[in-house]
Amino acid sequence: MTVMEDYARDGYAIIRQFFSLSDIARVGAAIDDIHAEASAHGRSFRHGNLFYKIADGDVRMAQWPSWRSDVLDDARTDARFAALLGPVIGGDIKQIINQIHWKRPGGKGDFAFHQDSRFRRPPDAYRNLGASYVQTGLAIDPHNARSGGMRILPGSHRLGALDMEIAGAVMDNSAAEDALVALGLDPSGLIDLDLEPGDLALWSPYLVHGSGTNHADHLRRFYINGYVRAADCDRGEWAFRDGAPVRLGAEPALVHYEQLHERPEPHYVD
Repeated sequence: MTVMEDYARDGYAIIRQFFSLSDIARVGAAIDDIHAEASAHGRSFRHGNLFYKIADGDVRMAQWPSWRSDVLDDARTDARFAALLGPVIGGDIKQIINQIHWKRPGGKGDFAFHQDSRFRRPPDAYRNLGASYVQTGLAIDPHNARSGGMRILPGSHRLGALDMEIAGAVMDNSAAEDALVALGLDPSGLIDLDLEPGDLALWSPYLVHGSGTNHADHLRRFYINGYVRAADCDRGEWAFRDGAPVRLGAEPALVHYEQLHERPEPHYVD
C-alpha cells in the first residue's frame, strides 16, 4: 500500500522523516522566533491574515506565520509537498491553513473531538471537499499521547460531515469520548498519533479527531498546512502552480478573516 492509499482507506497516513532533522532544527528555530514575537504582544494580535492566539498568558496558535518567516514560507511550499500531493489534488494547489500550534507541559490547549470540515467556511467557497483537500501536520517535537498529540478515529472520514455539536469553542475544550458515543461512534477505535520530529501526518477534513493535555516534560510544537485543489476553492493563498512553489505576494488573499479588506492594519483582538 502507498501512503496515499493508506490515506484513502483510513482517512489519515504518516510519512516518517518527511523532513530531515536538520530541516526540523531550522523550522523549529523559526517557530521559536514566532513564539517570542507573539509573547511580546502579551495578548491576541492580528495583522492581515497573521494572527496570534494568546490565552491565559500562553501562546496557543499562530495563523499564517509565513507572513513573518521566510523559513516557514519555504517549508509550506517545499517541493516534497508538491510531489506528495500532486497525484491526489494536482499541480495547482492553494493553501487554506498555515498554522503553528503550541502546547506547553501542563498547560491548556485541549481540542474537542471534531472534523476540520466545520471550519471550511463559507461552504460555497469549497467544492468536493473530501477529495480536494488534505490537511498535514509536521511534528517538530515528539507528538504522542503523553505530549497531548492527536487522537483520531480511523475510517470516520467515510461518514462524511457529522453533526458534531460542541458547547463552546473546539480549542480549550476536552476531547470527551461521550461526544462520540452520542453520535453512535465507538471510542474503542481511537488511536493516538505517534510522531517523531520530522514525521508528517496527513488527514482528511472529515476525519474525527481531538487532542488532550501535554503531560510530557517538553513543549509540543506542530506545524499545520492545509492544501486544496485550486479549481475547487475560491479562497486561499497559492502554494503551487503547475507544481512550482508560489511564495506569498505583496498583499494577502482572503482566507478566513472576513474583515481582511476593511481592517487589515495591525490591531489587538479582545
